[in-house]
Amino acid sequence: MNLQSERIAQACEQLDLHATPSCWPALANKHLENDGTYGDFVEAILNEELKNKETRTQTTLLKFAGLPHIKTLEGYDFNYASGVPKAQLYELGGLGFIERCENIVLIGPSGVGKTHLAIALGYKAIMKRQKTRFISAADLMLQLSTAHTQNKLKSYLQRVVLSPKLLIIDEIGYLPFGREEANLFFNVIAKRYEKGSLILTSNLPFSQWATTFANDSTLTAAMLDRLLHHCHIVQMSGESYRLKGKKKIGIAPPSVSPN
Repeated sequence: MNLQSERIAQACEQLDLHATPSCWPALANKHLENDGTYGDFVEAILNEELKNKETRTQTTLLKFAGLPHIKTLEGYDFNYASGVPKAQLYELGGLGFIERCENIVLIGPSGVGKTHLAIALGYKAIMKRQKTRFISAADLMLQLSTAHTQNKLKSYLQRVVLSPKLLIIDEIGYLPFGREEANLFFNVIAKRYEKGSLILTSNLPFSQWATTFANDSTLTAAMLDRLLHHCHIVQMSGESYRLKGKKKIGIAPPSVSPN
């Protein structure tokens, strides 16, 4: 590196320009060869900085989101999952529901890909620079209870529950909640009502949600009233994708009716 390159690199560091130090020599040579204008060169440098900034933003949002895996709508096997509404999910993949602060509830038996699709929609949102958070219902309850015990509930709600444009809560109904946990979960739904989008997944029909929330039908009804007011319900059916391979060789357990 010559002295001029060092000076450029130092200036870029002070100006928080991340792409320019590495890309400007190649871009300069390209524009000299093509008789480009000074304006073309500056524009090319700025475009590289914009691309770099978008990549860094996406990386930061991915880290915050806590997605357990990267999943996409294109990677979901709609041919196998014939009971999953492809057209509805691709329409939701346009992400207009986030701008309108609408919710999505994915309901279906275990193994049909509810978590995959929730993550896929979350990943799309992140790639569009929408702040997203993924958490299982069990982990959310544990963290809410801990924050409440430590008198840090307000800051936790602000940081984890309210700050994302999209909050994904996975596996509602797999574990029952006690009275205090049910109240805390209701607080999450109430705080985000008409202020931010939720994606929830559950293996239970709505008529059975009270069994998860301390058998409190009044609280459950109030929560569902807020959750479903602006909501897209995605009903899913079919056999477990995780057991697809085992079934082929005859070792899968018998199918269980979703009823």
